[in-house]
Amino acid sequence: MTNPTTKYTSEPFKEQRQEWPALQRNMDPVPDCGEKSYRGSNRLAGRKALVTGGDSGIGRAAVIAFAREGADVAINYFPSEEPDAQDVAELVRAAGRKAILIPGDLTDQQFCLDLVERAHRELGGIDILVNNAAYQQSKVSIADISFEQFDRTLKTNLYAMFWITKTALPLMKPGAAIINTASVNSFNPGEELLDYATTKGGIAIFTKGLAKQLAKKGIRVNAVAPGPVWTPLQVAGGQLPGKLNEFGQDTPIGRAGQPAELAPLFVLLASGEITYTDGSVFGANGGTGAI
Repeated sequence: MTNPTTKYTSEPFKEQRQEWPALQRNMDPVPDCGEKSYRGSNRLAGRKALVTGGDSGIGRAAVIAFAREGADVAINYFPSEEPDAQDVAELVRAAGRKAILIPGDLTDQQFCLDLVERAHRELGGIDILVNNAAYQQSKVSIADISFEQFDRTLKTNLYAMFWITKTALPLMKPGAAIINTASVNSFNPGEELLDYATTKGGIAIFTKGLAKQLAKKGIRVNAVAPGPVWTPLQVAGGQLPGKLNEFGQDTPIGRAGQPAELAPLFVLLASGEITYTDGSVFGANGGTGAI
């Protein structure tokens, strides 16, 4: 029995800032992605997963869990995140699984198409796709959101998901699973995250609509919608200056989440255990009940 209110620290995070996209290894405290705690039970034996944003945060937690459950993993990340990517690749290989590192910018359409092709070739297939990578910059007003920021947010969060999913689908067989990372902002947008919340709302609808298209093909599509979770997004502009000490403090549980707490959701959605669950969005929000 574990008390969720005390499993992780509820102390406010100290103010800190890194250049986007930030490195998890340089955060204080370093997020818990299950590096020491996740124990697998062969639930994904022989599966082959492509995870975007898999070097850190929620994507990293999913990668670690997938590997320890028996899956080989292709990990996409922005090139400057190489140190974090190498760290998680070591963990995947220590679990006896294959780790394919594919750095690149998801705002580049051709890279997204090549990403799928390379992952498929080097893994020998793709039967789990996790569209997780995201760009998030907090701004007080729409007047502060530049056209460049809006363009990058939509291309990273929405366009890339579309490009990658469309390219991967012909390679996926019945029993495969697509998992998208939505957000509490899909349903309850933070006023300082206007462009980000817009994309996350789109991800939730894309998930539900695509699930209807693919149901008869035997490919399930679901999403995880996190609340405040301690990841590099937060220290790379995801929170307004001076507000990091408030992050997660207003949840009923009284703290921010850690990526490791979401990993079991990704495993369950990737597995063949819940074959009647399709087109659903699962909240992980510290009790806010926003979904």
